[in-house]
Amino acid sequence: MSNNVVTRVAPSPTGQMHIGTVRTALFNYIFAKQNGGTYLVRIEDTDKERNREEWVDDIWQDFQWCALTPDKKYRQSEHVGRHKELLHSLVNSDKAYVSKEPKKDDASQTVEVVRLRNPGGKVTFTDLIRGEVTIDTTELGDFVIARSIDDPLYHFAVVADDGDAGVTHVIRGDDHISNTPRQILILEALGFQRPVYAHLPLILAPDRSKLSKRKHGASLENYRGQGFLPEAILNYLALLGWNPGTEKELFTLDELIKEFSLERVHKAGAVFDIEKMKWFNHEYTKMLSLEEYEKQLSVFIESRGETVPPYMPAICTELRNRAQTYGEAANFLIDGEFSFMEETIPTPTTDLLLKGAKASAEAVKTHLQAVLELLGNQEGFTADSVKELVFPYATEKGRASVLWPMRVALSGKEKSPDPFTLAGLLGKERTLERIEKAFQLL
Repeated sequence: MSNNVVTRVAPSPTGQMHIGTVRTALFNYIFAKQNGGTYLVRIEDTDKERNREEWVDDIWQDFQWCALTPDKKYRQSEHVGRHKELLHSLVNSDKAYVSKEPKKDDASQTVEVVRLRNPGGKVTFTDLIRGEVTIDTTELGDFVIARSIDDPLYHFAVVADDGDAGVTHVIRGDDHISNTPRQILILEALGFQRPVYAHLPLILAPDRSKLSKRKHGASLENYRGQGFLPEAILNYLALLGWNPGTEKELFTLDELIKEFSLERVHKAGAVFDIEKMKWFNHEYTKMLSLEEYEKQLSVFIESRGETVPPYMPAICTELRNRAQTYGEAANFLIDGEFSFMEETIPTPTTDLLLKGAKASAEAVKTHLQAVLELLGNQEGFTADSVKELVFPYATEKGRASVLWPMRVALSGKEKSPDPFTLAGLLGKERTLERIEKAFQLL
C-alpha cells in the first residue's frame, strides 16, 4: 500500500473520552503506522451548545497519555470558512439548493435550510470488515446538509474535512454504517475521492447492551483513575474484536503495528470484561522494575491526595504480586491491609491468639516458644527460609495451633497475609519481638 495512507479519528469535546473512541483511535494509529502514512486527530467542536473547552484540552492529554499522539491535529471549527465555501459551490452548481421551510418548533416561522439533490438509487461500498454493503438512498430524499447557507451540518462538515485532508481510510464504529451512503452522496457532489471504509464492531457491556460511560463507567478517565497503565489498556482494546490468530495475548504497540490486520477483525460486537483488562494490567505491572513500580505507585497515591506510607518500599514486591492495578495497591495501603508494617501495632488479645488455634493457651505458648527457638539462629531471614524452618514443626504439631497464633502475633489482626510473608516483610528483629510479646501475654 502507498505511503499516502491517511487515517483520522474525530472525537467530540462533549464529555470524557469513551473507551470505544480510544480503540478506534488505536486501530487508526496502527493502520497509518503500518503503511507509513499519517494519523490525524480532528476535534469535531462545531456543536457550540454541548462543547466545553476543558474537554478539548482533555482529548489532547488523553491521546498523549495513551501514546497515540497524532501526526497532525486540528479543530473542525478552524475550517468553518472552507465549509461555507464548499456549501456555496454546491448551491451555485445546482447540486444543492436553499429550501424555505416551516421551523420545526414553530410552524409560523420559516427557515432556509440547504438540501442536497439526491439522485436516488442504491449506493454500494466495500467495507474492509463487512465486505460489500448496499443501501438504497431513495428513501433519504433530498436531505438537509446545512441549517442555513452559512451553517453546515455534521455530515457535510465531516465529508468536507475528510476530503480536504486526503483521508484514504475511514476506520470507525459500525454505528456509523447508516451514515456512510449519505456521506458518499455528499462527497460525490463535492468531487472528492471515495475513501476505503472499515466499520469496527461495537464494544458491548456484559449484558450485550452498548457499553456506556454513564451506566458502565466506560471512560478512559475512569480507568486511569483506577490505576490502569496505558500500555495495558491499549493491549486489551486491541484484542476486543481482533484475533491475532495465535495464543499470544501480550503485545507492545510496536508489536501491534507489525501483527495487526483489519482483515482479522470480527463482525460481531466484543464484550468488555473489566477482570480481563485487570489481568492485562497486572502482567504489565509485573514487567516494571521494582523501582519504577514504586515510583509510579507513589505518584498515583499522591494524585489521590493521600500520603505514601514510609514502609511502602519494603512491601512493594508483595503489593505488586497482590494488586492488579495501582488503585487496588493504594486501597490495600490506605485501608490498612499492611498496617502490620507500622512500628507499633495493637497488642492482640488472648482470645484472638487462641480463636483459630484449636488448642489450649498452654499448648499455644509452647508452640510460640518453639518458633522463637527455631527462628532465633536463622541468618538469611526471608519468607521462604522462615517457612522452611517453621512449616515442618507446624505440620507435626497441628498447623492451626502453630500458624494462627504466630500470624496474629505478627499482624495484631484477625485477617492478614500468611505468617511467613509477614515475617519476611517485618524482618528478624521485629518478628522475634512480636512473637515474644505474644508469648509473654499468654
